[in-house]
Amino acid sequence: MLEIKNLHAKIGDKEILRGIDLTIADGETHAIMGPNGSGKSTLSAVLVGNPLYEVTEGSVYFNGHDLLAMKPEERAHEGLFLSFQYPVEIPGVSMTNFMRAAINEKRKYEGKEPMNAAEFLKLMREKRKIVDLDAKLSNRSVNEGFSGGEKKRNEIFQMAMLEPKLCILDETDSGLDVDAMRIVAEGVNKLATPERSCIVITHYDRLLEMIVPQYVHVLYKGRIVKTAGAELAKQIQEYGYDWIKEEVGED
Repeated sequence: MLEIKNLHAKIGDKEILRGIDLTIADGETHAIMGPNGSGKSTLSAVLVGNPLYEVTEGSVYFNGHDLLAMKPEERAHEGLFLSFQYPVEIPGVSMTNFMRAAINEKRKYEGKEPMNAAEFLKLMREKRKIVDLDAKLSNRSVNEGFSGGEKKRNEIFQMAMLEPKLCILDETDSGLDVDAMRIVAEGVNKLATPERSCIVITHYDRLLEMIVPQYVHVLYKGRIVKTAGAELAKQIQEYGYDWIKEEVGED
């Protein structure tokens, strides 16, 4: 599904990614962990096409297509989805209108007819149940006045509506209490299919106890320096990153 080779990227004059190599197959869940400033969020931003970041070297292919040659909206239509660490508020735009526009733009890209109002509202009711999203929130502006947990649930609800092929969760657990984290994790797990893959970016192993990855990667100074199974997250939680720094020959 996703193949990243020797990816380098910078913001301004600062190089952040220094040679990322990563392959993700259909249906796989990969976790990316690492110290602050290691490049985790930069990687997600580059994949979805954030214009603040410049790719200076390397390639990224998504289901056989050159991802770096696509506009951000094309990447989304092809099935790439990012759940933000800090979801933004969009005053004056209701959740219902926002999601209907997003759904119909995707359908237009796929050569399909727009979804009519009755079909759309039925779909919203079905998908809200996945994350216990209050129906009243649908009539409010996107994320405006939402609690931290509601914003994160709303992100997973959007993911359920759009049915992406690759979901990137950028520190979705940030600021969530245990109950909200459980609901978000259950929503992600309910949406798992043999064709849908997931990248979970996190600092902590507690989310990875709920969304269990096949692979855990440690990103350090812009490179993936270690890859193992889910047990790696527990080692990091117990011992931190110092032992990994020692393994790569740095203090």
